[in-house]
Amino acid sequence: MAAAAAADSDPAAAVAAMSTCAHCQREIPSSNIDLHSVHCARNLQKCQHCGEMIPRKLMDEHYDESHAPINCSLCKETIERESWDIHKGEKCPQRMVACEYCEFELPAVDLHEHQDVCGNRTELCQTCRKYIRLREWIGHEIQCHTNSNGSADTSRAIPERELRPPPPVRPARPARPAHASPHKRLLFTIAVTGIAVMIGSILFQRDESF
Repeated sequence: MAAAAAADSDPAAAVAAMSTCAHCQREIPSSNIDLHSVHCARNLQKCQHCGEMIPRKLMDEHYDESHAPINCSLCKETIERESWDIHKGEKCPQRMVACEYCEFELPAVDLHEHQDVCGNRTELCQTCRKYIRLREWIGHEIQCHTNSNGSADTSRAIPERELRPPPPVRPARPARPAHASPHKRLLFTIAVTGIAVMIGSILFQRDESF
């Protein structure tokens, strides 16, 4: 009791009462250091990968669960466990990814070729009634249908032909009389007369020849 009281009253004595285990590098009360050191060296082992003290009988299990390389079932490559999350989510060439244009899922290794073709497809813009390539769709909306404030510009989005008012309806003109003008009737009379003279001349020449 007196020693404990002295240690509580003297912080330096409390620090001196702690010892470092040579095996696990933990601070252990000096009164227990011998017993701890024997137990620690016999039952615990330091993991060479993470530095954790692991029970010797569980070291293989710890390695398999925490540090053993993983065989990727998609690309068949062996990946270090520390890099597995990145490989699975970003690096594996056979991971399934969705096309940004049609949302069809396919292996990442084939995505570039697929999107080169898919992005060249066109769709009708319902705002300006133009056919736009899918790869240019976002830029088209930003450039053509957004005003300086960043909001949709409806006046530009509507085609010009739809903004113009329809032409006024003109009243129907009264029908012209069916008779021809005097000038046309004169030309018709001259033409008929000329044909008649020509036919008479031909008949007269035939009579003289007989």
